[in-house]
Amino acid sequence: MDDKIKFDIEFPIHASPQLLYQYISTPSGLSEWFSDNVNSRGELFTFIWDDSEEQAKLLSKKSGERIKFRWLNDEDDQTSYFELRIQVDDITKDVSLMITDFAEEDEIEEAKMLWENQISSLKQVLGSA
Repeated sequence: MDDKIKFDIEFPIHASPQLLYQYISTPSGLSEWFSDNVNSRGELFTFIWDDSEEQAKLLSKKSGERIKFRWLNDEDDQTSYFELRIQVDDITKDVSLMITDFAEEDEIEEAKMLWENQISSLKQVLGSA
């Protein structure tokens, strides 16, 4: 299996960090933009799209700041995860959502496009599109 490559993308978001955190860290918030439905039991999150579902383990979270997951189907790859991190510029107070994810080399552009579509949905939900 090829090693996955880490990539980061930044999305400016016109919303308060507190509101944004609700949308990236709670099942109800995530189900508004990330997938059709999200259920959680402790550290286990189930993301449901149409007729498929994926499970992810919550690796860490820091209230109001970031949340990190690992897809369970990637258990053999202990290094890959995806993280949603809120960054606020100290001077301008601009809010950005930083995405860290991993993909195979030939799938990075596709993965970035997927995130762009997801974040576009998030911005619509937040009213910041």
